[in-house]
Amino acid sequence: MAETLTVNLGERSYPLYFGTDLTSAVQRDVQGLLAQSRKVVVITDRHLETHQSAALTAMFGASPRFVAEPGEGSKSLPVLGAIWDFLAAERVDRGGVIFAVGGGIIGDLAGFAAASYLRGLDFVQLPTTLLAMVDSSVGGKTGINISAGKNLVGAFHQPKRVYISTHFLRTLPANEFAAGMAEAIKDGLLGNLALFEELERTPLSVTSERLPAVIRACCELKAKLVETDERETAKEGGRALLNLGHTFGHAIEQCAGYGHYLHGEAVAIGMIAAANLSVKLGLLAEAQARRIAPVLTAHQLPIHLREPLALTRLMEAVARDKKVRGGLPRFIVLPTLGRAETKDGIDRILVENAFLAVGAQRD
Repeated sequence: MAETLTVNLGERSYPLYFGTDLTSAVQRDVQGLLAQSRKVVVITDRHLETHQSAALTAMFGASPRFVAEPGEGSKSLPVLGAIWDFLAAERVDRGGVIFAVGGGIIGDLAGFAAASYLRGLDFVQLPTTLLAMVDSSVGGKTGINISAGKNLVGAFHQPKRVYISTHFLRTLPANEFAAGMAEAIKDGLLGNLALFEELERTPLSVTSERLPAVIRACCELKAKLVETDERETAKEGGRALLNLGHTFGHAIEQCAGYGHYLHGEAVAIGMIAAANLSVKLGLLAEAQARRIAPVLTAHQLPIHLREPLALTRLMEAVARDKKVRGGLPRFIVLPTLGRAETKDGIDRILVENAFLAVGAQRD
């Protein structure tokens, strides 16, 4: 029987199921929905369609599938529109259920389609990448990117359940596994020092016996923050803490061009920038900040831009970040390893210097 964890949100509460192979559980779920005359559709990507075709057929049989191209480019308005057309062509009504099978891009895209089509359909998350398992499949954030910035259009729409089936990680490319580890390291830095120190002592790999426990620890941390601040409205702290490294990272993704960096890669560089900023603010001791980069590099993550990016463009992207409050950027900083806090009103020069420290270029 699969392990479970509940995200407690009142009438929107839902379970997370953990296991090596949850194919049978998903099969039972799908058959139960079909027995209730509820239409089941699958949204996935070309990689999953190619490499996990047998698993998809075993779980979903002949249920209709929308197959997106892999990559950040699919998290866009044209692809969202194509999904709406697909749902209409399949005559999905308000009893329909969308299964999002893929990484964070598919989960965000399918979740937003579920939130918006017929003013809201049920959906189920079946994450297949480490990043999606430890982060994006939990919490109900859905959305797409636009040219002005990452995740600027979206909705809070909680899934009905999440199946975290680690056998999917066996075919995950090494760089995608590393990208997921960025979010796990982030969780350690912001709220679980024991997790960070564990990853510091022994880097994790896809074959590590500790991997399932680390995934669950990350989900427990995220569930706790989501339960206390579901829609990220807390004036201080709250769910926003999960954005450690993301204000810098999102700007890097946008300015480099979506897809140039995997999300986790950009967040890794963003965490170095955030640590630098924390030191300059007099919060984080330099000796503690120096411990972060080796953990990232041990997990095959970048700590510096591959090519310089223009500082002006990066700062413009920060100004458009969705976490801006009252026209001021909001940053997540570290007073110590294992604890984070929100901070705004930061001097522009300090932010610029944090970007310069990871390879940005004055223009």
